[in-house]
Amino acid sequence: MPDDLSRALEGLRSGRLSAAGLLDENLAAARGEACEHAFIRHFPAPRQLAAPDAPLGGLAISVKDLFDVAGQPTTAGSRALADAAPAAADCPAVARLRAAGATLVGHTNLSEFAFSGVGINPRHGTPVNPVTRALDGQRRIPGGSSSGAAVSVAAGAAGAAWAALGSDTGGSIRIPAALHGLVGFKNTARLTPMDGAIPLARSLDTACAITRSARDAVLLHEILSGRPVARLNRPLPDWRLAVARPLLQDGLDAGVAAAFERSLAALRAAGARIVDIDLPALHDLPPPQARGALVAAEAWAWHHELLSRREADYDPRVAWRIRQGERVTPEILQLALAARKRYIASMEASLRDIDAVLSPTVPVVAPLLQPLVDSDEAFFAANALLLRNPGLVNALDGCAISLPCQRPGELPVGLMLWAPALRDDALLNLALILEPLLPTH
Repeated sequence: MPDDLSRALEGLRSGRLSAAGLLDENLAAARGEACEHAFIRHFPAPRQLAAPDAPLGGLAISVKDLFDVAGQPTTAGSRALADAAPAAADCPAVARLRAAGATLVGHTNLSEFAFSGVGINPRHGTPVNPVTRALDGQRRIPGGSSSGAAVSVAAGAAGAAWAALGSDTGGSIRIPAALHGLVGFKNTARLTPMDGAIPLARSLDTACAITRSARDAVLLHEILSGRPVARLNRPLPDWRLAVARPLLQDGLDAGVAAAFERSLAALRAAGARIVDIDLPALHDLPPPQARGALVAAEAWAWHHELLSRREADYDPRVAWRIRQGERVTPEILQLALAARKRYIASMEASLRDIDAVLSPTVPVVAPLLQPLVDSDEAFFAANALLLRNPGLVNALDGCAISLPCQRPGELPVGLMLWAPALRDDALLNLALILEPLLPTH
């Protein structure tokens, strides 16, 4: 089987592979054991597939159950929206995928209303991470909120999808990508449309994709953003790379720490210039109440009426977090907005001469699932840890990509490359250079 979407497209265009044959394998994987609980609903198989020369060639793409797909309800993984009417039209992101020749295979599961980095959904079931299960036999979390999205791409040789449309508000693409050994690109939010999608926090939500390779990430971003990615011809030593210590390396488990240091060593051996830098903004973060105020306030604004009627249908942990927005006073919200503005200005100044910062995407490998199901304390601690590093980029209004960097046979670890807003093209070009140098390859 091809190892990524780009290789599958090459096979289609050379005549070695057929889109119908590949789709049969995708649909079988979507209903297989590895994808248990990965989908909220499967879409009907199309009567005719796109031509091989279409940008996506008729290949299977999954859609997170936040995005409107014509003729299908959009329920955000929640029973509170179980009676939602079918969407009258595709949302813009889905329309762009369909126009590019995607075969949409289904709505994928998620943390309810996209409000968690863990990926647990007590109403629809939680998909088990198929990659880690194949390695150690343990039931580990998929990561969230785009849990089913990652599983749909990672499950088996063909997967249920070659790429997955998802969203990223505080890490919801990069966390599950890192925990599955996949690629997750979070673009600058304004570059891709979130219209026609159920929001979590409109100021931070980003429409983006999980893929199997950096080149697939480029292709999906070009489709979703409706613009070509500029190709840069810069040798590795000309890129200015940095590591910010110590905060983003605090609390690393042994596997992540080892993979991160091996990755830095491999890049330096290939000619990369990597400097340690201090980011004062990371030492002067606003208090947690202010940091969480923006998400809480925006979530409450969308949910308060539905929550008043249907709270019994919500995941209790999600309902509790949304209700924190009820306590956000105008003064606290203004504090949060002012703090974010200062944070962005400070980070942009500190990174003016840096092309990308390198950090672990998340500090831990995928935690075991059952302890986080059983204990609120364990769940919220894990959620905060998983969101810590990627969430700093959303607050920055920046862009970031997670690349797998573990050695073969090890539990997946992500290396995150990140930068301030609108440096997306440079970051994608850098990912294309660094990806084959990492220990995974």
